[in-house]
Amino acid sequence: MTPASDEKTVLVAGGIVVTMDKDSRVIENGAVLVSGDRIMDVGGVAELKKNFRGTVVDASGCLVMPGLVNAHTHLPMSLFRGLADDLPLMVWLNEHMFPAEAAHIRPETVYLGALLSCAEMLLSGTTCCCDGYFHEESVAKAVAEAGMRGILGQGVIDFSAPGVSDPSRNVDEAARFVKSIKGKYDRIEPSIFCHSPYTCSDETLKKAKQAAREHGVLFQVHVAETDGEREQSIEKTGLSPVAYLESLDVLDDRTLLIHVVAVDEHDFAIIKQSGASVAHAPESNMKLASGVAPVPDMLAMGIPMGLGTDGSASNNDLDLFGDMSTAARLHKVIRKDPTVMSAETVLRMATSGGAEALGLGRITGSLESGKKADLIVVNMRKPHLIPMYCPMSHLVYSVRGSDVRDVMVDGQMVVADGILLTVDVDRLMDEVMALSGMIGKRR
Repeated sequence: MTPASDEKTVLVAGGIVVTMDKDSRVIENGAVLVSGDRIMDVGGVAELKKNFRGTVVDASGCLVMPGLVNAHTHLPMSLFRGLADDLPLMVWLNEHMFPAEAAHIRPETVYLGALLSCAEMLLSGTTCCCDGYFHEESVAKAVAEAGMRGILGQGVIDFSAPGVSDPSRNVDEAARFVKSIKGKYDRIEPSIFCHSPYTCSDETLKKAKQAAREHGVLFQVHVAETDGEREQSIEKTGLSPVAYLESLDVLDDRTLLIHVVAVDEHDFAIIKQSGASVAHAPESNMKLASGVAPVPDMLAMGIPMGLGTDGSASNNDLDLFGDMSTAARLHKVIRKDPTVMSAETVLRMATSGGAEALGLGRITGSLESGKKADLIVVNMRKPHLIPMYCPMSHLVYSVRGSDVRDVMVDGQMVVADGILLTVDVDRLMDEVMALSGMIGKRR
């Protein structure tokens, strides 16, 4: 039913609509009817245009699809893009990233870096992200101003971190963040993010998970990122990193495991039984030579799986279309099987599957009546996108983030004709460039 005409009623009409609903419907010459912040209907343009008197967004020659869901980010680390490349993970972390963060991460720099990341993601079609970092209040401010949807986790680690000089208070600070953010912003949910089992003690992990349970929020943790981490865990505890987390009772359906590279069938079974979800970050894992997560095996077991970019310091961009293409190709060549990680499989990881992994499946991730109006319009009138036989294949193997024309979040148009409406991008880039000059001088 078409609602009465008003300025909050929008019909995105005339494109090919890729719904990513449970039936993977693709509607030729389709339309999405939006009223306020919700999708009212999805169907053929002829039917939905009847008696419609609101605003029409012409999507002719375009694909209309759900906004992408980036399941793992460190938004402020856009400040360190390209600062320390071509290094092993532990060298990269201990000799470059941790010192850079200690020297330069403050509330005002976190805000700038996070806002830059939001601008990059929105312009490339990502409408929702799951973040973990420090000074996360400043990240929340940036995400809200940019108009994105996000789950934002305050970082916990067992040594002095930005904003918390006493490591024994890191979990308390994370819990304080959760209480301060809950209900403060539309589209933003708080979370608690423990860096990893090798930087957080068993007591810290248990205390942080207990705080997450008490407040009903997502618990995030990097785990089993490298073979070295797995070997170290077995030597120290007699357990794999995943089994170690299980022994601490921190795995459940509100736990997001990030990377999950160095794992075996026993670990798969633990994850499946616990109900935990996984965030796959292929480009970051490749760049740091961490290994290749056995994603096809975990998907086959029904483990909820999202796709993430990680931070700009280890990727070095936040274009989730690029990570989709990488994920599809990487697993094919590793398995020597061109049928694994089909375009539809990967596209689902970056949309509805990612939303489910984050606990947002009822809110976003697909174009369905009743869900939030988070959608993007992709311009297909580009030489590298002509001809097109299969929309899902094109979205994974051919489309780039720069092909995104329009972006709507919560029913609000935040990108129109490739222009970000919520952020002064030129001014922001000038500010970050000035800051990068200070960071570079102190390397």
